[in-house]
Amino acid sequence: MTIIAGADFGTLSVRVTLMETETGATLGTGIGEYPLKRSTAEPLAAKQSHDDHMSALSTAMSRAIAAAGIEGTDIAAFAADTTGSSVVMVDADLVPLDDYYLWCDHTAHVEAEEITRVAHEEGLEAIRWCGGVYSHEWGYAKLLHFLRHNPDKRDRVATALEHCDMLVATLTGATVDDLPRSVCAMGHKWMWGEAWGGLPAQDFLSRVDPLLNGINAKLGGRYGTSDQIAGYLTEEWAAKLGLRPGIPIPFGAFDSHWDAIACGCGPGDLVNVVGTSTCMISIAPLGIEPVPGICGAVPGSVVPGQIGVEAGQSATGDIFDAIATRAGSDVATLSAGFDGRGPGSTGLLRMVWDNGDRTILVRSDLGGITLGWDLHHTAADELHAAIEGMAMHVRLIIDRIKENGVVVNRVMNGGGIPQKNSALNQIYADVLGTEVHVPRQSPTGVGACIFAALAADLFDDYGAAQARLAPPHRVYSPRAEGTDAYDRLYALFRSVYFAFGKGEKLDLGTVLPELRAFRQGV
Repeated sequence: MTIIAGADFGTLSVRVTLMETETGATLGTGIGEYPLKRSTAEPLAAKQSHDDHMSALSTAMSRAIAAAGIEGTDIAAFAADTTGSSVVMVDADLVPLDDYYLWCDHTAHVEAEEITRVAHEEGLEAIRWCGGVYSHEWGYAKLLHFLRHNPDKRDRVATALEHCDMLVATLTGATVDDLPRSVCAMGHKWMWGEAWGGLPAQDFLSRVDPLLNGINAKLGGRYGTSDQIAGYLTEEWAAKLGLRPGIPIPFGAFDSHWDAIACGCGPGDLVNVVGTSTCMISIAPLGIEPVPGICGAVPGSVVPGQIGVEAGQSATGDIFDAIATRAGSDVATLSAGFDGRGPGSTGLLRMVWDNGDRTILVRSDLGGITLGWDLHHTAADELHAAIEGMAMHVRLIIDRIKENGVVVNRVMNGGGIPQKNSALNQIYADVLGTEVHVPRQSPTGVGACIFAALAADLFDDYGAAQARLAPPHRVYSPRAEGTDAYDRLYALFRSVYFAFGKGEKLDLGTVLPELRAFRQGV
């Protein structure tokens, strides 16, 4: 029996999964939690501590080993994915100079706008491949924000690291001169691409702000894909984790990309990784053109030899939880009975911009909108409309990428929420007008196990590892009686989306009467 370990770092916790590769069985899991640092004084900020991450990993590993009833020294390889773009600035000894700017930290929106403006003024090729807008959630914007707001620490910045790379560097004992950097992370969030020689030109960055002078020289290292070994576990961290020193660790990646692999994603598939936010991942052949408004199209970011296409929503589970919390309830309670509700039956239309728009407008300054309220509406009605709004936003994103040559033959719902909310999966199938495939067991951590197994040389390629380790699917089919109604509601959603989000013309006098007609079943 060969055992591998995979860790998935989410927004509030890390989950370690132990699997044996002969049968694909999960032997045990363990969770370690860490705080998310937010402040009402700085509502756009979201911070996290590297030490908290590492302590939680030790806890989760210990619990997983105990749950599996094995010896940690029996584990043959370890791999981990993380949130992103979650960025930490470190000194020459890789000691953090402050907390991580977590993926959901939006304080760098001004910096992102400046990068986008200069990139278009200069015709930078890289900006086309990250959707035409550089996001406030991404690396260079957060790094520049740090340099501007921490003048006392500027001179000590040796480099900036994505969480997945900082984690691997810590576990393998890498130095600042020999850092492993994930093609997934650097391609999607730092405009790195082999086609234009790596990182965007230093001259361009310096024209954005002289504080970035010489920064690219600090972002060197070994750039690798997830099928490549980044290093080997040190004795120090083997002791802390209860593992055997010297086991292989591959280059890391973002949680959504590896969750897509855990769902069985292949060419022509699109996976909605539905959690706190939603990341949408598809695999396309080399040679596609850039897609406006997405989060990037990067060769090798998911699997070698194919382009990983990323899009998404800035908040999903966060919105559901906020609606429930305001009502003094929970999502499960409010969702009861949703299977019997018809399309748009609440008469509400929900724009799910509560944490801004990640795709396709890429605007952090938008806010959530609910149209159609009357005196009888409840929190359950708003939640149902929010799920419909999420699904219609996904449909809009799928339409955009298909219009630009990305093939989508099959849709999957991954992440943690689809495991707990069958009504959501059915609404997605009805709104999208296509089957939605959902793993029967949680895929969280399975992607990391797949790449750990490849690092241990246990499979010939990722497809063979998927066939053994990825869970089977449950299929939700669209209900014919809802298709026409959702087509009408989607047309309205699309019009409102671009009217409020982009200033396109819309006769606002028609919106509320049309929603009232849905409410009355007309």
